[in-house]
Amino acid sequence: MNRTWPADFLWGSATAAAQIEGAAHEDGKEDSIWDAFARVPGAIAGGDTPEVAVDHYHRMPEDVALMASLGLQSYRFSTSWARVKPGDREVNPAGLAFYDRLVDELLGAGILPWLTLYHWDLPQAVEEKGGWASRDTAYRFRDYAVAVYDALGDRVDHWTTFNEPLCSSLIAYAGGEHAPGRSEPRAGLAALHHQHLAHGLAAAAIRSRAAAHGREDGLQLGITLNLTTAVPNDPADPVDREAARRIDGLWNRMYLEPLLLGTYPADVLHDVRDHRFDELVHDGDLATIAQPLDFLGVNHYHDDNVSGHPQAADAAPAVVPTARPTASPFVGSEYVTFPSRHLPTTAMGWEVNPDGLRALLVRLTRDYPTLPPLYITENGAAYDDVVAEDGRVHDADREAYILAHIDAVGRAIDEGADVRGYFVWSLLDNFEWAWGYAKRFGIVRVDYESQERTVKDSGRTFARVIAAARAEEAVEEAAASHV
Repeated sequence: MNRTWPADFLWGSATAAAQIEGAAHEDGKEDSIWDAFARVPGAIAGGDTPEVAVDHYHRMPEDVALMASLGLQSYRFSTSWARVKPGDREVNPAGLAFYDRLVDELLGAGILPWLTLYHWDLPQAVEEKGGWASRDTAYRFRDYAVAVYDALGDRVDHWTTFNEPLCSSLIAYAGGEHAPGRSEPRAGLAALHHQHLAHGLAAAAIRSRAAAHGREDGLQLGITLNLTTAVPNDPADPVDREAARRIDGLWNRMYLEPLLLGTYPADVLHDVRDHRFDELVHDGDLATIAQPLDFLGVNHYHDDNVSGHPQAADAAPAVVPTARPTASPFVGSEYVTFPSRHLPTTAMGWEVNPDGLRALLVRLTRDYPTLPPLYITENGAAYDDVVAEDGRVHDADREAYILAHIDAVGRAIDEGADVRGYFVWSLLDNFEWAWGYAKRFGIVRVDYESQERTVKDSGRTFARVIAAARAEEAVEEAAASHV
């Protein structure tokens, strides 16, 4: 891939605590909502659980060495609230100690730690008090965030409050596919707002802590959203255009606009008016939510073809993890459908259209003048990998997917998007939420019985992309030094 990337463009990979750590009840850790949800019959494909996952808790040093061998410049990981504050009671020193060791291991390997505070593993005890449908949880999150910052803020500069709040609010509380598995539309909207509020409270508290310790100049604080391009199935059909507006509103603008503009989009508020969303928003909430952002993380796996008409009778059924009943997460717009464009798909049934990422990044740049710098904090694909006779995984589809999306990022930069890094999802095959261990996203294969790690062809290719980009950067720096 012959392209010159912006100076200091960051290359990395990402994981999440609940998906890789295992040790789900060791060293004081107690249930998260995913531990509890995995015990619900039919909730997780194959009856899988995150109890062992890929045993990163015990294999962390070798996993960091693996990152270094791939040339990763940064590693995006999450801390587990249920490990740091089990039951959301007092801080658990043994739990924090794991992340303390991880950060030191990363720094020792020359890898920038990029910490995410919430990647969906709410303590089950907090869920039993209402979870994200309760306003009190926002304040509990702030206190957890401060505890993590106080322990690691002397060495970690890059802080993400939430990963993909769409998934942990609407999909978890209204759609029911993700833990805690509730199908309550108003609870989904409450979770959406309370997570926004939690972000604002935590961001303000971390900035205050950083200032008190003289670290404010180095602090990089943001949030990661999973964003889509909602494409009307027939752009000439007003019904399809209306459906696309609704999905853009619920999937994108209900997150972007309170964070960047300090307001919720009026058209979406009208769409959800029957659920009394306005009663959830207290005076001062939006000012708290709209904290200054040093970056916006963008997670993107696919764009979405949207229609306001029912699916055709002969349409292929959606790919779902289990037969457990779920609901539409799109509160107030449950009728919207997602017809196929007959593009290639991943093992998740998601259509592959790299230009959708380019279009999204350009659109964000055009529509939001206050947009901070962007990082692609997750992008990747699940495919049904096969171990070849030579012991390797020749995952050509994933390799092509990653390269095409990196190219889409480059083209967006050419069109003016301020993108400063790319993190592939995921470093390791892992516990893929409701799919259990049935879907593999890793650029490194994990044998779930032996826990052996094998770099896939996609991982080798990604390492070459990083090496080439860093070599080009070194050439440019050398040239500049002679000017």
